[in-house]
Amino acid sequence: MPILRTCLHCGKEFSTKQFFLDKGQGKYCSRACGYAERRKGKEYSCAVCGKTTYKTVTQMKRSKSGKYFCSKACQTVWRNTQFVGEKHANWKDGNYAYKSVLSRAGIVPVCVLCGNNDPRVMAVHHRDENRKNNKVENLVWICHNCHHLVHYHEDEKKRLAQKPNMVPIA
Repeated sequence: MPILRTCLHCGKEFSTKQFFLDKGQGKYCSRACGYAERRKGKEYSCAVCGKTTYKTVTQMKRSKSGKYFCSKACQTVWRNTQFVGEKHANWKDGNYAYKSVLSRAGIVPVCVLCGNNDPRVMAVHHRDENRKNNKVENLVWICHNCHHLVHYHEDEKKRLAQKPNMVPIA
């Protein structure tokens, strides 16, 4: 004869046999509830996308940042925002980081002189022609053709000086 019990995990009413109660079983309505009750970890929301994910005690101890992620993809997205520039393990001196400086600043790669937006021909020009000055205000996207003209024709250099350098991504 089935005996009605209440699940210790979810509170749902279920039926069990006396045989299971005698063995110390019959506490949970399903294996999933029994397993969920024994878990020691916690539910966390992903630091990037907000999706809920379960982390074991070991996984919680291993987190150096104190942040938890639902997947490697979300972890990589977060890591790529934190470990850039001087914080990156392979950082040398930053002399060749101008494209990434403009990209992270949200500047659209479009030539400010002719409007060309082909990524194969885009270059970064330093307004003051000092390659070590990688401030966003000093950098501008320009195509290779216009870049040559700016360096070798005074009229183009004056035309560039009158143009604003930033077109933020909408």
